[in-house]
Amino acid sequence: MTKAEIIALQARIGTTPDGIWGDVSTAACERHLRALMPKQHRWTTGDETSVIARFGEPGDEEQLVNLPVIGLGIKYEGKPVRTIRCHHLVADSLLAALTEIAATPARWILAEYAGCFNCRPMRGSSRLSKHAWGIAIDFAPATNGLRTHWPRAASMPIVAMEAFARQGWLSAGAFWNSDAMHFEATR
Repeated sequence: MTKAEIIALQARIGTTPDGIWGDVSTAACERHLRALMPKQHRWTTGDETSVIARFGEPGDEEQLVNLPVIGLGIKYEGKPVRTIRCHHLVADSLLAALTEIAATPARWILAEYAGCFNCRPMRGSSRLSKHAWGIAIDFAPATNGLRTHWPRAASMPIVAMEAFARQGWLSAGAFWNSDAMHFEATR
């Protein structure tokens, strides 16, 4: 992001718009997104024990549904996506976030879909990814990679993060300052 874009982002999230992104801006962004989340949060914390208690065993394909997404502009490697395989408990909230994003200028990320259910460990770790339950989704990996700092280098729009926050989902870019492609149904 340019300095002007960071200033606009800082103004949007309610912190001093000085164009310098640091700990104060990160904390303000987290507060901004948490304020958008439902008061009655339906997701669990992200630790594996809590995730198993809420969503079942990782890789349990009996828990998955094929969420219809035709007409939202979602593409994988340039080809239209008709359904997204996700955990049945997150399907409604995922569709709501995607529908909201499709109606904004941030809709470009939907054409760079990078996956939802994938029973695998986190990159560089032996711990399981939230993708192993179908409760995480990735968009625009080329410009929002694992080691790409958000918002200085990553390009994930705040409106996409806000859409997911309204459904109670965390944005890795905002909450971990990297891996901005990643959104998950945890709190």
